[in-house]
Amino acid sequence: MRKLTHAEISKNRSTLDKIDRVKKLPVYVMLDSIRSSYNVGSIFRTSDGAMIEHLYLCGYTPAPPKKEVLKTALGSTESIKWSHEDDPVKTIEELKKNGVKICALEQTSKTILHYDLNYKEHFPICLIVGNEITGVSQELIDLCDFSIELPQYGIKQSLNAAVAYGIAVFKLREVFDLAEKV
Repeated sequence: MRKLTHAEISKNRSTLDKIDRVKKLPVYVMLDSIRSSYNVGSIFRTSDGAMIEHLYLCGYTPAPPKKEVLKTALGSTESIKWSHEDDPVKTIEELKKNGVKICALEQTSKTILHYDLNYKEHFPICLIVGNEITGVSQELIDLCDFSIELPQYGIKQSLNAAVAYGIAVFKLREVFDLAEKV
């Protein structure tokens, strides 16, 4: 085994001029008042890795061209479709009209463990990631069809928002890729 070179890795990747032809994961992501610019940049980069459909920045979530977002996003703000939405409720209602399931990445009374997701029942999906301290707002939870929970086995109740998002979105990617193979 040897580490691949950048050139070897890059030959199997898309480029910005071809990104619109890449098959997207039918996942929309909404950031509900994320505080940290570094978390937002990390979420952009992870979104590129999973190749999501769209990233909605809501509330006071920092957005490009904020330098801290760009620093951790490492260019992925160019490859991911994104927008800042003043009214997340209106955005959710529009997504629902288009058949998108709405899901909070949150611990709620209507939780599905991340490993129990299935393509036919849960896609296309909008995953809402909440504030680092308060989580997803109750106003948005009230609009959700269900929530996804990442079980915690230690003394803490939750993971960092960007870390939790990374786990959840790649689980969604796995469910999608398995459904595509059938």
